Amino acid sequence: MRQPELSTVRAAWVSSLVLLGACGGGRASEPPPAEVRRVEPVPPAEPTGSARAAVSSDPLQASIDAAGRREEDRARDGNRKPYETMRFFGIAPGLKVAELLTAGGYYAELLARAVGPGGHVYAQNNSYVSQKFAEPELSERLQQPDLGNVTHLVSELEDPKLPEGELDVVLLILGYHDTYWMRTDRAAMNAAVFAALKPGGVFGVIDHHSAPGARATQVVNLHRIDEKLVKREILDAGFQLDDESDLLRNADDDHTKTVFDRQVRGKTDQFMLRFRKPK
Repeated sequence: MRQPELSTVRAAWVSSLVLLGACGGGRASEPPPAEVRRVEPVPPAEPTGSARAAVSSDPLQASIDAAGRREEDRARDGNRKPYETMRFFGIAPGLKVAELLTAGGYYAELLARAVGPGGHVYAQNNSYVSQKFAEPELSERLQQPDLGNVTHLVSELEDPKLPEGELDVVLLILGYHDTYWMRTDRAAMNAAVFAALKPGGVFGVIDHHSAPGARATQVVNLHRIDEKLVKREILDAGFQLDDESDLLRNADDDHTKTVFDRQVRGKTDQFMLRFRKPK
């Protein structure tokens, strides 16, 4: 959870958890006038990299290729697979989407461009994450002129202040396990997500795999969680499990190591779950 990923900064949380008993330069001068010479026109080259955004007919790819993205965000794309992830959760132009615990806003920025001016994104952090880890990065990120369709919310997870019954998708990416050390009332959180979604709306969750049957203490210490536990808690809130994906699975991950261990950091074994509010 954190971009700089919430996953990146969680290492800084660990020490505090122990205390809690838990785990443009200036403008260039004008060049001298050049000699005017007639040249034959050259066909434009096929656009590559960020230039593809201007011509892409796929809004998901256009959001990833956008010229305004930071290089450190692009460096994360290989592991995070944002195109396939957004497609799995049904992100499309015109949707209203929320991301809980968005941290610095890696996904909030992508989502905003993907849903376009006809859609809207609610980028939520609780007060602790906002003060300690999200700012000023998130506010600076959202100053980009094409991100005017984002509402920045500082609210608690039990009452995230989302519009009731209006959202198409709510995402919680690499953050469900953190609700344990933050002592979140997850039943209240999941109920709030349920209330915010339209009938048929999607609640999407991604998190780090733990060893099967891992207890809550291991969730806090390793920042991993048993997907069966996540499923049970969200199903108890009235959701239906619609689909799950192996997109972010990594069989080489050692589930006994904390996600901040240098051997596994940034390449953990992750599960991806798509729940729906019944119609």
